[in-house]
Amino acid sequence: MPTRRTVLILSAGMGAGHDAVAAELARRLEAGGVAAEVADVLELLPLRLGEGMRRWYGWMMRSAPWMYALIYRVFFAPGRRPARNGTPVAGGVSVRNGTVPVSPLTLLAAAGLRRLVRRRPPSEVVSTFHLAAQAAGHLRRRGLLRAPSTVLLTDFAVHRLWLHPGNDRYLCLDPATARAVRAATGRPAACHAPVVRPEFHRPGAGPGSGSGPDAGSAPDTGSGPGPGTVRLPPGVPAGERLVLVSAGSWGVGEVEETARVLAGSGRYVPVVLCGRNRELRRRLARTGIALGWCDDMPGLMAAAYALVDNAAGLTCREAMAAGVPVVSCRPIPGHGRDGVLAMARAGLSVHVPGPGELPAALDRLASDGERGRRVVRAAALFAAPSAESFFGLVDPLGPGR
Repeated sequence: MPTRRTVLILSAGMGAGHDAVAAELARRLEAGGVAAEVADVLELLPLRLGEGMRRWYGWMMRSAPWMYALIYRVFFAPGRRPARNGTPVAGGVSVRNGTVPVSPLTLLAAAGLRRLVRRRPPSEVVSTFHLAAQAAGHLRRRGLLRAPSTVLLTDFAVHRLWLHPGNDRYLCLDPATARAVRAATGRPAACHAPVVRPEFHRPGAGPGSGSGPDAGSAPDTGSGPGPGTVRLPPGVPAGERLVLVSAGSWGVGEVEETARVLAGSGRYVPVVLCGRNRELRRRLARTGIALGWCDDMPGLMAAAYALVDNAAGLTCREAMAAGVPVVSCRPIPGHGRDGVLAMARAGLSVHVPGPGELPAALDRLASDGERGRRVVRAAALFAAPSAESFFGLVDPLGPGR
């Protein structure tokens, strides 16, 4: 009897985006008959070091974002120079040839990964987090990992810690990133459709659909659960222009002034997604509608006029799948800022420097032409081959679904 193929997906519980992508990819692979195991690379570190990193990162992003900005500049993207196409290439550092510097953290993660693959040898390893990409690439280059290693990038702007020439291939979100990765590593890099849950792909969302509630019409609240069913938060009357303000699962960034400006405009109802930050939710309760961790993001997206984002993460890609325009404002430092600027360069989102410019930017989306252009560009991402198709599977719903 032939052995069933097994794919080991390495993620990390830093926020929720990496884990959500890993879980959705695993679901698709299992549906196609491929065994999928998801492991948190932070759990492979000894002495509960991974849990300490998680807590430290969360504290830093909430209380000392300047510290993360400094760390990012020094370790993630030093000496950055743009490539010819304007996209930063691995912090201006090529990792194609010669010796690749190996950090102590990478060595610890690689040792844990080696133990894991010895116990349960996979057919292939897929990394959805940069530390996992470094660990797998390190083992692969030294001949200690027999299975091919794929890196599935979850960021629009790639920093140097995603890149290791020991990995066999890279799957990227857009052509500019794929070109940058090929130039930096010398490894194959292809575009894949963003990995989001199928519930976000609303029927009719796409070019020419006018997707998202229009300026003068109330959203159809539907008659029952299902993809695209609108479920308005308590306190939001039908017909209002609901604007989701995302602070990520950590509940970070300067979203309070954003909410106040939107509410003060009288034209938009801000719904702030506070993630697991209870203190942020408490503070915002007097400004408008503040939600904690939300399990029904597809329903919220179906009701939304636009998404205001600060990190260029998974919530942006979910909005794009739902045909909801994305406006970025005051991004979090480091990868958040780089991702926001990369999305804006690609025409996938609108970037405004501060909350004061938000109402005018949102007003312009009321134009069918402006809204349609944004939706078309975002929908094009999902026309790329689905991530699971790179592992020999065909998604019956078509590319990116």
